[in-house]
Amino acid sequence: MEIVGIIPAREGSTRLPAKPLREICGKPLILWTLEAVLRARTLSRVLVATDSEKIKHVVEMAGGQALMTSPHHRSGTERMGEVAKKIKADAYINIQGDEPTISPEALDAVAGELARGEELVSLYTDAEDGSDPNTVKVVLDSEGYSVYFSRSPVPYKGPFYQHIGVYGFSSRALFWFLSLPTSPLETSEGLEQLRAIYHGRKFKMLYIRGKFISVDTPQDLEKAREVLCGEKN
Repeated sequence: MEIVGIIPAREGSTRLPAKPLREICGKPLILWTLEAVLRARTLSRVLVATDSEKIKHVVEMAGGQALMTSPHHRSGTERMGEVAKKIKADAYINIQGDEPTISPEALDAVAGELARGEELVSLYTDAEDGSDPNTVKVVLDSEGYSVYFSRSPVPYKGPFYQHIGVYGFSSRALFWFLSLPTSPLETSEGLEQLRAIYHGRKFKMLYIRGKFISVDTPQDLEKAREVLCGEKN
């Protein structure tokens, strides 16, 4: 089965401008993520999808592959969809460019579920702070599928599980997802994965142990520096 790893990365983040180019131990954030993804054993190909010539240059200078995509995409999945129209595969894994601590084993686990026939797959772990709106929480059903995603502390009394920004799609599921209109839940929470739930589909959620840092704010960037290189500012 051919599975392509795609890392969407845009320069215009509102909470942390030029986020993919921010340095951790002298290396841009996007390269930390790319190098982690390249260590996965099950991906046929890995590339960065970006709207920034600067990001493309940084990736290519490091020996990686990058494709320019439209600056008008509303989400990383839309950016991945543009790439998927050019690069055919059985399935695709969207790895957010701000996940420098993502483990190759986690990506291999997602790929394994896709190979076994799951069409929508994602990851979660234990949440350190269920009240933080920057930590996206996921609620699960009895079989490990997503019921809901939220920035609010759900369920009311916990336990709280943190969603990790990795999405595995079969090719068919990806283009189905992209054909759908934006949903009210997605607009309210600012979470694109709710589009699938609104239209009756669930993600198979895989539990992954470990500490995962999504870099969305300056505070997250400092935390990533502490974890990855001991830099404390």
